[in-house]
This record gives sequence, C-alpha cells and structure tokens, in this order.
Amino acid sequence: MKLFLLLSLVTGSLAAAAQPKLISQATVTTTTTVIAPEEDELQNVQNQGAGGPGQMFRNFGDGETKSTTYLKNDLVKTIIKTDMGRSTIIRNNNTKVTTTLLEMMGRKTGFYVSDEEQAQMRKRMDSMMQNRKVDSGATVRTRPASSENKIEVHTTDETKKIAGYTCKKAYVVTTRILGIKDSNAIWYTPEIKLQNLHSTGGTMGFGGFGSTNGFDKVDGFVMAYEAKMPRGRKMTVEVSKIDISKEIADKEFEIPKDFEVKPMKEMQNMFGGGQGGRVELRMGQ
Repeated sequence: MKLFLLLSLVTGSLAAAAQPKLISQATVTTTTTVIAPEEDELQNVQNQGAGGPGQMFRNFGDGETKSTTYLKNDLVKTIIKTDMGRSTIIRNNNTKVTTTLLEMMGRKTGFYVSDEEQAQMRKRMDSMMQNRKVDSGATVRTRPASSENKIEVHTTDETKKIAGYTCKKAYVVTTRILGIKDSNAIWYTPEIKLQNLHSTGGTMGFGGFGSTNGFDKVDGFVMAYEAKMPRGRKMTVEVSKIDISKEIADKEFEIPKDFEVKPMKEMQNMFGGGQGGRVELRMGQ
C-alpha cells in the first residue's frame, strides 16, 4: 500500500512537472519573412511604374518584417514596422474588442471592432461573394464553419534551440470539407504557454493572435512555423526573443490621444462598404 502511494505521488509529480508554465506577462520579438517566386519578382520589376498603388499593396508584406508583442493578462499589443509605416494592434480579451492604429504618410488613424461585429461582417461578405458567383453562373462553394474542420497535432523527435528554448518539431494538420488536408510545420516549446497568445508574427490574426490553424491545440508556445501563401509565396515566422521578467506598464495599452480612432463600420463606408476585399482580425480567441 505504501509502495502504491509512493508511486502515485511520483507519477503525479512528473505529470505536473511536464505541464507548460502559464505566462501572463511577456515581451516577444518576432521576424516574419515572405519569399515570392522568382518569376513573380521578375514580373514585378518589369511592371514597375505600371501597376501604381494597386501593385504596391498587392505585394505588401513581401520580404522581412519585425514585430514586437506585449502581453499583460487580458491585454495584448503588437507593433509592426514596415517601409510603409507603423501598425499597432491592441487586443482586449476581456471586452473582446480589437483596436488597430495606423501611422502612414504623416497621418495617425485607427479603428476598433468587436468580435460580434467581425462575425457579422464575415457573414455579409460570404453572402455577397455567393450572390456574385450565382449572378456569374460560377459554382458556389460555401465556406465551412471552423467547427467542421478536424485539427490534429503530430509531434516528431526533432528538436532545436530557438531564442534560448529547446523546441520540438510538429505538424498541425487541418482536414477541411471533402477531406482536403492542410499541413503546417511548426516548432514549439513545451516549457511555457502564453495567456491569450498561441503564436506571434505572420498574418494569422494580423499580428499573430488567435487560435486559427490549430495552434491553440499545441501543448506549449509556437516559436516558429512555415506556411504557404497565395501566388506561390512562402512565409516563415520565428521568435528571436522572449522576455518574461520585464514589468509591462498598463499605459502601454492605452490609445494615444493624437490618433483619430473610429468604429470599423465607418472605415468600411469610406472604402465603399468593404466590397473590394475582406478585413479580418481574429485576435486572442
């Protein structure tokens, strides 16, 4: 009986020790690199000056981009700097509101949107796209709800050091409607988990927030990953530094007074109701 109790205690201690430590305050620096196919780069050079602003925004994000993410309990803030300007995304997971601040060409503007409003916008956009396909005679394919997707995490024995953490390689496999499978190679540390944050960088949730792509099912924090993008592009994301000792002040998440911040729906009206594309920010869900 004593031996049984001793073994139970040892087993319980090992299981507890294997669990990732939950971090509620951290500063994460991440590098995102998007590589375009050689033929696409050549075409861009040949078409320089002919594409205008549309061509510039079409290739927005190509090359290397650095971002810094600040986490404090229910608040997450990501700063992204590019040649075009600076973007700051502030997510309040308590109120379920995301605020995006843009500094471009000397202007400081911003917009905010709730999770409920985002869901409504996605539904309207899906309905609009379906109606367009019906009018053109094209085949209509409805977008399946995320709950219909089956997500699995397949771990491997490969390891490597990233930003001081020993990381394991795994594959996040998503099985979509009709059995179509998508696979992302990731590296994660089983030592820690970050509250409200499954990964950083990349395009996932505009700044790396959210549980899309199944990263929320990884038992640890995703330190690096690879993903395929439209038009043959390849994206690699890797954390270069995590600081969990530095105290982050509450004012870090305050909205500066010199920004003109409006509701997201007003911004949509300025651009024709958002009919030219989709704005989708999945933050910290």
